[in-house]
Amino acid sequence: MKRTEIRLADGRELIYFDERDDAVRDQPDRRELPPPPPASQLRLDPLTDEWVAVAVHRQTRTFLPPADQCPLCPSTAERLSEIPAPDYAVAVFENRFPALSGRVAEEPAEITPFTPVRPGQGRCEVVCFTDDHNSAFAALPPSRVRTVLDALADRTTVLSEYDGVEQVFCFENRGVEIGVTLHHPHGQIYAYPFLPPRTRSLLAAARRHAERTGGRNLYADVLAAEREAGTRVVAANEHWTAYVPAAARWPFEVHIAPHRPVPDIPALSDDERDAFGPLYLDLLRRFDGLFDMPMPYIAAWHQAPVRIDRELGHLHLQLFSIRRAADKLKYLAGSESAMGVFINDIAPERAAALLRTP
Repeated sequence: MKRTEIRLADGRELIYFDERDDAVRDQPDRRELPPPPPASQLRLDPLTDEWVAVAVHRQTRTFLPPADQCPLCPSTAERLSEIPAPDYAVAVFENRFPALSGRVAEEPAEITPFTPVRPGQGRCEVVCFTDDHNSAFAALPPSRVRTVLDALADRTTVLSEYDGVEQVFCFENRGVEIGVTLHHPHGQIYAYPFLPPRTRSLLAAARRHAERTGGRNLYADVLAAEREAGTRVVAANEHWTAYVPAAARWPFEVHIAPHRPVPDIPALSDDERDAFGPLYLDLLRRFDGLFDMPMPYIAAWHQAPVRIDRELGHLHLQLFSIRRAADKLKYLAGSESAMGVFINDIAPERAAALLRTP
């Protein structure tokens, strides 16, 4: 893989990850752009002890443009985009409308004595999986999935070294039902300056389990139990298992986990990285085949924190959809949105059986 860094017209970084060593990436960004926005504002909710990002500049971000105006397609002589090159394999660049960034203009003023405020310092990046606007992750060859995985490993390593970053989160949103604002196949990376609530909950449970069992890894034990039971296993190979969690929150939710406990994507071996693509692509195609239509989904990589409790983590990908039937979506209504108590309409065992069906 060839890695090439350039700067866009407004100073943001772009990195090409090419599968050809002879790829030339010296095309400049010929656009005239305003300076990137300053960092957002982080406000701590004193009632939940959770940070909320207030990023008002994101209200003006690009929203579902037509294909001939897509900012993630390669640039042409007639139209300039975020990608100056005429083609690419995988490209990663700093988001033009970031929720978090390193551009701190000034310290925010106090709101109340009970609501701490700080700059939204961190990093948000866009990961373009292919230069083909009409493709999808499920249509990529395994070799491209490996390139994407290597790019995510690269960015996780680099962003983990940024001052103040506590966790690196890689994810893909797919489908307008999920809330995507660009149709081009892409994902995102958030480098958080705090531990998100989901991670804090996972770590607390893992810590309690380790204390009860003399240091055992909770996720590794759960994975072993699911593999032994087999009821909710959808697919597996030598290095990975894909299974529906016994207490799945979403109508169709699958965890894809390496058999070897590792903290993050950079820690995966070459064999583990190669084995991931075929299994994941098969799973995505099973999702699309459930209702014979493109399945909206979120694919979320859960990695260990950067600085603390890394021994408690176990890398895994959480893939889930809000679609519960061909003509029905799962909405986060009163119980889920207000109280955080999920109600699943489909038994996890039934979901696993449907996903196993050829």
